[in-house]
Amino acid sequence: MMKKRLLFSLLASMMLLPLLAQGESQKKAIFTPPKFSGFAMASYQATFQDGNNSNSFDLRLVRASIEGRILDDFYYKIQGQINGNTTTMGSSPRLVDYFMEWQKLEYFKVKLGQFKRPFTYENPMNPIDQGFMGYSQPVSKLAGFSDRTGMHASNGRDIGLQFQGDFLKDKNGRNLLHYQVGVFNGQGINVKDVDERKDIIGGAWVMPIKGMRLGAFGWEGSYARKSGGQTVSLRQHRYALSAEYKKGDLQLRAEYIHSTGRGFTTTYQKNEDVKDMTIKTYTDNNGEEVANNKADGFYALAIVPFIPDKLMGKVRYDMYRPTASTVAQKTNYEVGLNYRFCKYLEFQSEYCLTNDRSLAKHNYSTLFFQVSIRY
Repeated sequence: MMKKRLLFSLLASMMLLPLLAQGESQKKAIFTPPKFSGFAMASYQATFQDGNNSNSFDLRLVRASIEGRILDDFYYKIQGQINGNTTTMGSSPRLVDYFMEWQKLEYFKVKLGQFKRPFTYENPMNPIDQGFMGYSQPVSKLAGFSDRTGMHASNGRDIGLQFQGDFLKDKNGRNLLHYQVGVFNGQGINVKDVDERKDIIGGAWVMPIKGMRLGAFGWEGSYARKSGGQTVSLRQHRYALSAEYKKGDLQLRAEYIHSTGRGFTTTYQKNEDVKDMTIKTYTDNNGEEVANNKADGFYALAIVPFIPDKLMGKVRYDMYRPTASTVAQKTNYEVGLNYRFCKYLEFQSEYCLTNDRSLAKHNYSTLFFQVSIRY
């Protein structure tokens, strides 16, 4: 209840701040009027699986954010989220972004607070712009969404300090190189560090032609739990290789992610979950335990405009291997259409065929429809 009151107070403050800023004209040069924005997503999903059919409407999430500048060089953003049909309402509402970034120098920017980890191309993307019914499996499991470590849902974010910039311009003034590196707690959003170790996450990419990015990312860190004076810290070593071409609504993107490091059996959803220090294990079809310290995944997608700025077709191959082998491998084959009525309203549809080798009957299908609004 206290979390809900705090978030609702935050949202109310967001709506009042622009009025206060406009009323103090003498401070405009120091504190520019903040911008209030957000989005909401509602969906319907039907899964056709032998013995486990399901269908449901879902209020996926509502986000509200406020952003602005102080002294021109300092950019800030505060963003809250409310989920719809959640099994543990304690995780909603919650604060997802709260940071400030010094942006005076294009080649050296400094960000402090809670924000997206600098890992993969897809992680920083807005859920609507990402285009599909969810982030890809390797990004979700290996970038801090529903992470394989058992970390609470953190929307790919953590608390820390980051440096980034663009440099080496071509003759047209377009930057050819980008870098980003940060130091983070390693525990996800709204949580203090537990094992006093910090995650080092970074990446760099080249942009040889306009719209193209070729990059690599690295992540060295840990995820820990502490209970009754005992601390268990699981080291994590991850890397990603990424390629993307984007021109208008045309998107071509592929990423491979590899992880070395174990995870806890119980996902952190409520306070008592962190008391479970059991390490997750996997077994093969013969019931034999297999290595559980490696995982990897790969996805490739294309979003192609059929009618510019209106109708888009999309396909995605999305594969995740929780043991870096075919044991428990899960692959999604997705195809669909997105229709944009205007920049504030978009409809998305999708058919997905799933092959999950952890199930007795591997194959099942999913239909997904979603309406998203921006404000």
